[in-house]
Amino acid sequence: MCEALEVSRSGYYAWLRRSPSKRMQEDARLKVSIQAAHQRARGTYGSPRVTQQLKSEGGTAGRHRVARLMREEGLQGLPRRRAFRVTTTRTDPSLAVAPNTLDRAFSTAQLDEVWVADLTYLGTQEGWLYLAAILDLGSRRVVGWSLGGDLGTKLPLKALQMALGHRDAAKLHHSDRGCQYASAAYRSELAKHGIECSMSRRGNCWDNAPMESFFSTLKRELVHRSQWQTHAQARQDVFDYIEVFYNRQRRHSALNYQTPSNFEEQLRAA
Repeated sequence: MCEALEVSRSGYYAWLRRSPSKRMQEDARLKVSIQAAHQRARGTYGSPRVTQQLKSEGGTAGRHRVARLMREEGLQGLPRRRAFRVTTTRTDPSLAVAPNTLDRAFSTAQLDEVWVADLTYLGTQEGWLYLAAILDLGSRRVVGWSLGGDLGTKLPLKALQMALGHRDAAKLHHSDRGCQYASAAYRSELAKHGIECSMSRRGNCWDNAPMESFFSTLKRELVHRSQWQTHAQARQDVFDYIEVFYNRQRRHSALNYQTPSNFEEQLRAA
């Protein structure tokens, strides 16, 4: 081997006896911390979030160094993927729709100023399970959610009642034009709490982009990695993902890589 590489044998054996450099030793210690951070994030974090996690623990490593060490260890975030889509937006021409008051003004520093809501689907061996969720636009925290086997108005109503049960009523509630949100029962509940109703334009998912983003994250980090036999298994995992991981542990890029719960604590303390 030495002859093929034109390296002296003495030089090769001297290299073998040489102690690892300070940089190599630091990399080895950093790899342990990276592996721990990646594992605590349930294998979902890429280098940006791992870097922020290490900095929160007192680390100083830059993103490019973290990315290099993650590649060496075979660690990566979850890639985006196309998913089979099930239609959950069912409009009813007989129901009145609200104007698009939000108008994509997604930036707000106030809690409970704007809530965005939507529905999505989860596949199980027992059939489809539907999730209604409400997101506080100020902290990107899921403040209300509900799971059910059908797409009736009761499903999003339960999510709304959950949010109202432990939060101040928002000034504005934004959703798509689905019949559940346009129904008299849902609009009446909003009016009872003095919440103005806003709805996306017809067939325009970008008018509710933060909610679409949350569902995309949920699908990528939980749903596509799960094979649920029963609705009960899905309910347990969704509860754990939303209440334990997403709201309290997962670092959000729109919050400067803070968790929703920590971001809310800082806003309330300011």
